[in-house]
Amino acid sequence: MPGLVSLEGRCHDSTGEADARHLRAAFEVATRARAEGNLPLVSPGRRAGNVVIEQENAGLVPSRDATAHAETVAASGPPATTSRKSWRIHLYASAEPCAMCAGAIYGPDRRVVFGLSEHDLKGLTGNHPDNPTMDLPCREVFASGQRSVEVLGPELVEEALEVFAGYWG
Repeated sequence: MPGLVSLEGRCHDSTGEADARHLRAAFEVATRARAEGNLPLVSPGRRAGNVVIEQENAGLVPSRDATAHAETVAASGPPATTSRKSWRIHLYASAEPCAMCAGAIYGPDRRVVFGLSEHDLKGLTGNHPDNPTMDLPCREVFASGQRSVEVLGPELVEEALEVFAGYWG
């Protein structure tokens, strides 16, 4: 979903203030994605330390690929200048990663911070054909694996709701 994916190299210096700042940046990216005709689901992030990437959900515009969620695209592999061993993903998303995205994110040195929960997103979308939301928290997906993934969320829920307000009717 639209958000901010932070893919970091070595440092893990996130604080409550830093998380809030990055999550608000994800909301800004989501708002821009929505204005451009895409779903307001995004993942912005940093790769190799402090290089920030912004990834919109690519499933509607331009590809129409239902699997091209922001998180799966951003987590598809480390940049050429970063080894997979040192590659960390810190993902900041406007909404909780779905089960598919949680599977793509899963691995060592992963951290997820999200605004709106999957449960609340399902409440907003209803049975909308463009977003068949599953009420399956990413924590449950991660818990079924062998690696620990840190998850913070839902966070800044009122601000997250503003991003999605009225999108699905």
